[in-house]
Amino acid sequence: MASITASTTHRMKKPVTGAKGNASIKKPPGKPSAAGNPAAGGAAGAASKQRGWAPPLKPATFVSAASPALQEFKSKKDGTARQDVIRDLFHCVLGETPTAAHNLSAPRVAHSTTNERSGAAADLAMIAKYVTGLHFVMKECGIYSQIIQLLFPSGIEAVIKAADNSNYTSNSNGNGNPNNNDDEIAPAGIKPSRSAISLTSMDDATATGTGGDDTTVVSDSKRGKTTPANAREGCFLLIRAFCEIVASPAVEPYVVGAFLAAALDECASGNGSIRQAAQDCALSICHVANQWAFASLLRPLLLQTLHTTTEWRIKAAALECLEHIAKTKSTAVQKLIPKLLPPLVSQVWDTKPQVSKAAKNALLAICETNSNPDIRKAIPAVVNAICKPSDTNKAVSELMGTTFVVPVDASTLAILCPVLARALKEKLAIHKRAACLVISNMSKLVERPEAVAPFGSLLVPELQKVCQNVQFQEIRDEALKALANLSKALGDSYKVLEERAAVHQMEAEQERVKAEQEKVQKEKEAALAKDQELKRKEAEERQRFKEAMDAQRELDKIEAQQLAEKRQADEAQREMSKLSTKEASGKCQACGLKKCKKTCVFYSG
Repeated sequence: MASITASTTHRMKKPVTGAKGNASIKKPPGKPSAAGNPAAGGAAGAASKQRGWAPPLKPATFVSAASPALQEFKSKKDGTARQDVIRDLFHCVLGETPTAAHNLSAPRVAHSTTNERSGAAADLAMIAKYVTGLHFVMKECGIYSQIIQLLFPSGIEAVIKAADNSNYTSNSNGNGNPNNNDDEIAPAGIKPSRSAISLTSMDDATATGTGGDDTTVVSDSKRGKTTPANAREGCFLLIRAFCEIVASPAVEPYVVGAFLAAALDECASGNGSIRQAAQDCALSICHVANQWAFASLLRPLLLQTLHTTTEWRIKAAALECLEHIAKTKSTAVQKLIPKLLPPLVSQVWDTKPQVSKAAKNALLAICETNSNPDIRKAIPAVVNAICKPSDTNKAVSELMGTTFVVPVDASTLAILCPVLARALKEKLAIHKRAACLVISNMSKLVERPEAVAPFGSLLVPELQKVCQNVQFQEIRDEALKALANLSKALGDSYKVLEERAAVHQMEAEQERVKAEQEKVQKEKEAALAKDQELKRKEAEERQRFKEAMDAQRELDKIEAQQLAEKRQADEAQREMSKLSTKEASGKCQACGLKKCKKTCVFYSG
């Protein structure tokens, strides 16, 4: 009989993956590419390779601008009648009337499907686009205030206050990127997903979604959700419908900002349909936003999300939004590369592979927005070296074949300098020589000293170490040449930075000395107070001991006096007994009787 041990292996047949085998297997319904989404465009599909775009929302009743139902709605001139239809459609979006969306006499039910809610949302968007305009639907019908109440029951002010209290500032990463101390997040961000604006879901909100690694999904009840799940999903479907169907500049003031924060927050929902709707809504908002809103609104919000949240799904959604924005709004992103790279690089080392992969894709998309054609071919290798330090030499080899012709700006330096600084720390001298050659060629085309000044502290010390420590004269000469070109590019800006750094260091030293003196003074005061307390306790102890000894002496004196009195009493009693003829019992001492006989010597008659 065969035995099974720890070393026993089992072989299984692999499933047939050929064309014949796939012919009999039904594929699960997937998401089409961005080519099928009119609002996304072809470029957006490349920005979301890992998940793809959702199918565009299709109206359930008002299927086109010339549909009879929409023409009938146009014929209603009474504003009240139009508001009733719009509000009834909004109830259907929230899951209250899934059938006969614009029929006011239709019975209302408590549940509906996602397709019915998305159809009602698309109908509302068609009305806003072709009949009433978005302002009438959102403001005059009260839809905007109801969405705010459903998604932010504590008010948008709570979100702004949470963003103000976070005080997030981009920190430097392990690759040596400089701190962006002036890059504070504006009060339009999202707070951690486990805090206040979240509500408890009702209905089917505790159901887990589909997709990978659902074991880490936190149920909505634990996240503090109270709004019905269908209502939250319907709000995101409606916002997405406005972005896709209306798709005009009039949509941006209503949806960009707080709704993006709510969508990112719901990406951690335990309900799969809500999570999917929130992700699609976030991408649609980022797509419809103006490119100039990225610097002041979208970037602070997304970076604060990455900094504050602990939910990996929210991080992945925010990184996906950054990737899509980089693909569609490259002009605005390219100017902010120095401020975007440090927080993104820190996400590359996340323990979740989904976040790490999304961070790498976003990093590549952002770096590809750089307008310098000289390094365009080397950008994939440089990004790969940023994400995988062991490939640094491959990236430097790619840069060795680059001929710098176009002036080098701050964005180009932000991409290359961290990799070059790491290459200068390599063990082999030949790798250091390659980095010195690239730095020398790159520094010749730096036009503005302010562009390279933040990276002077990153490259200059390493070049000085190569000049001093490498034993080969040729490599030292290349390092000196690179250091000279870099110093020329830095100009006086590096000296100003050094002076500022020295001033800051002196101020920090003064603060440290002051703090140390205050600490010593406090310790002296504490020691003095302790000594005084000990002396007070000793004095009290002496006083109590003295009082106790005095009391004891008084007690001893009283006891001695009582003892002397007792001795005197006993002595007097003994003397009296000697003079008396009777004993203490009253008997005669001679005859032993109480009444003496006549023959007793003490007989008295």
